[in-house]
Formats: sequence, C-alpha cells, structure tokens
Amino acid sequence: MPNWNDVLREIQDSRRIDGLDFVRRKYLGQFAEKTGRNVIAYYSGWLQKPGIGNAEINDDDKNGFMAVIHGLDRKKGLDLILHTPGGNLTATESLVNYIHKMFGSDIRAVIPQIAMSAGTMVACACKEIIMGKHSNIGPVDPQFNGIPAHGVLAEFERAITETIKDPRTIPIWQAVIQKYHPTFIGECQNAIELASGMVSGWLKTVMFSDAADADIGKIVNYLNNHDDTKTHARHIHEEEARSIGLKIRSIENEFDDEFQNLLLTTHHAFMHTFGQSRAIKIIENHQENAVVAFVPESRK
Repeated sequence: MPNWNDVLREIQDSRRIDGLDFVRRKYLGQFAEKTGRNVIAYYSGWLQKPGIGNAEINDDDKNGFMAVIHGLDRKKGLDLILHTPGGNLTATESLVNYIHKMFGSDIRAVIPQIAMSAGTMVACACKEIIMGKHSNIGPVDPQFNGIPAHGVLAEFERAITETIKDPRTIPIWQAVIQKYHPTFIGECQNAIELASGMVSGWLKTVMFSDAADADIGKIVNYLNNHDDTKTHARHIHEEEARSIGLKIRSIENEFDDEFQNLLLTTHHAFMHTFGQSRAIKIIENHQENAVVAFVPESRK
C-alpha cells in the first residue's frame, strides 16, 4: 500500500482540483470496506498549524458529528479514528454522551498517531483502543490555559507546608499565591474530580462493562496525576497503555497487513490535507460526508 511519498505523488498525479479530498476519501472508504464497520475520522491539524485556534475539541464538534452520523447504519458500530491534541473537558463529555446514544458501546478508538488529553478520554469511552508502535495517548489531567490543575494544588500544598515550617517564607509565598484568583484552587480540584469521574464512568460502563475485576482505579489514577506522568505532554505508548490495564489491541500483531496499510495510508492523506490546505479540523465519514473547519485567510 502507498507510503507517505506515494500518497503525495498520487495526490499530485491526480491533477484534480479536489485531489486532496479525492485521495483521502478513497482510502477512508477502503478502510471501512475492510472493517465492515462505520468509520468516522476526527482529525486536527495542530501539528501542521501550531498555535491556531479551533484545532481542539469544542462544543461545535457535535454539529460535525451530527452531520457525519446522519444516514449511517448504526447497527454496524463505529470505528472512530482519532488524531487530536485534546480540548475542552465539558465539550468532550457532551460529545461522548452523544456518540454513545448513537452507537451504544460498539465503538472502537483507532489511534494512528496521537490522541492526547481529552482525546485519550474519548478513547477510554470506547470498548477497546487500537494502537500501533507509532501510536500515543496521554495524561488526562486538566489544564487551565496551559496551567496544570495538579501543579496548582501541589504548589498550594507546598506553600502551606513551608510557611508553617518557616513563617519567614510567608511574604515569598504570598507573592506566588496571589497570582491565582480566589476560587482558582477550588476550580482546579473540581476539574480533577470531574475528569476522573468521566473516565472512570466510561471505563466501567463501556470498556469494562463485562469485567468486574478490572482495576479501573489504577487506570484513572495513572492517567490523572503528575506523580507518574510528570507532564501533561507525556506520550504514553502502546505497551505502557496496556500495562496500566486499558484494553489495547495491537495493529501489528492482531490485524493483517491490509488493515495496517489502509489505516496508515488514510492517516498520511489527512496529514497531506492539513499541510497543503487551510483545513484545521476534519470530521469525516467513509461515505464522503465531511465537516471541515478552515483557518481564516488572514491567518494562512
């Protein structure tokens, strides 16, 4: 099957105005034919267009999913191909609830490269996660404009400990703590609890609905803390994701070469689309129905 350069040449050789769309949809359709299931690709172009808004999960994404789910035979289940840096916590909760209402528990998360933060949360809401040697998920600890909620609480606890131990440090810690507004500490705690509750609930009702002995607490505690993952940008590979208890299926070991080649070729086609167009986010099904968000001309 075509590799990165082969896909690029195919796009160029097509000599079609819609060459990017034509090639991408061709392989997405072939992937669906291979699986016999509905396929929806949820892709963000944040890697090609860093710092540009609307790349993350937000409430408007539900409109995109409504559009691409319309007309699908929902009895066939859903393979959800995820490539996203994450996004808004409550928007993710709402989106997952909608997808569950449409497909129940018959949803597989397919990660050809990266599904971080809230993207990992979406993957945890599926019955299994399909990953390869090239795939990563990430921690789900909440962030406020890039500030880790766990880090804020740890800093606050350290301030209490050090000022009790040595009152002379009070002026130093006052300057540090004053940068947070009065309710910020509580917001951080609430966000952490919300994230844990969401992931725990989805794991219990979907991924491990038939596994009473699953250690869901271990999974949630690992994904939603700084002691193990250290940083929100930490990339968790297939083996590590499996070791903490998630249901992981290996692309290389549990699927044939055709499955792997079609998935990666589809992924390459999406990456070329972001690299050669103003697209910043694509929600697309295997029937060529898509909702695309574009970078404004002024930001091109």
